[in-house]
Amino acid sequence: MRAEEGQARADFEHALMKGFLSAVTGVLGRRTHELLSFDQVRASLHVREQFYHGMQTVPIAKIVGSLNRYQDFDQRFMPTQTHTRERWIRIDAARLRDEELPPVELYQVGDVYFVRDGNHRVSVARERGQEFIDAEVIECPTRVPLHVPVSAEQLLLKAEYATFLEDTALDRLRPEQRIEFSMLGRHKYLENHIAVHRYYLGLERHTDVSLPEAVASWYDSVYMPVVNVIREQRVLEHFPGLTEADLYLWIMDHRYYLSEAYGKDVGAKAAAADFEVRFGQHGWKKAVRKEVRSLKARLRALFNPTRTKKDAKDTENDHTT
Repeated sequence: MRAEEGQARADFEHALMKGFLSAVTGVLGRRTHELLSFDQVRASLHVREQFYHGMQTVPIAKIVGSLNRYQDFDQRFMPTQTHTRERWIRIDAARLRDEELPPVELYQVGDVYFVRDGNHRVSVARERGQEFIDAEVIECPTRVPLHVPVSAEQLLLKAEYATFLEDTALDRLRPEQRIEFSMLGRHKYLENHIAVHRYYLGLERHTDVSLPEAVASWYDSVYMPVVNVIREQRVLEHFPGLTEADLYLWIMDHRYYLSEAYGKDVGAKAAAADFEVRFGQHGWKKAVRKEVRSLKARLRALFNPTRTKKDAKDTENDHTT
């Protein structure tokens, strides 16, 4: 056995162990470490066109899936199946002999890539610490942005977003739009908002309003005014992990609640401000401080029945603040 082949076999076993440990960690942490399926992504994001982009140098970290080998490697392209051994070893041995390998073939969707041909070459390059790889790239345009890292849950979010754009054509009407949620099932509420807006717009104009006209009007006169308030008042800073679209829905619900309570429309700005005070980080801190003061007062009352006037006043303030 040549030295290169012996080293390549050791390299494969090391890479296979990495894949095994990654799978175990994924099970224990209830996270998936599998590669994404290109066909699944293409169907979910309604990808229909392809354009050949020629030779490019691609960052290996942006290769997140495969056309037909997504079950043979994990997210880091470490092998997970022993039937890949011999081919993997041949490629690694060729690398060790400094032989030039042909470029891989990749599909590009957004800012990430999927292997059409060359999964073992990508795996070997990743194991050897290579950061870039030469590739023939076929671009598959998508209506939603796709970036690394991409998890299975994020893909579901992107799929809902893509369906929303298919149904409303908002990206064609307003190319600058970016309406993404951090939770599943939210885009359907936007479609309900658009339907209601379309209905009232028709009553106001005494005529039927087309869907594209209603979508553009909703975006300009309903959605963006609330988003502008969110930006002006920097509300998003108090809700880490959420998006402008998340807050839009919550503020609109809160606006309805306040308007019902006060008997008139309070407006987006007042609703956003009240929402931030009640539910933002500052609001939670205020609530915690209130509970701590109340608890201290109750403890003093329990262990010192003859409380001072100040203690009594503190307790009264805690219950009325």
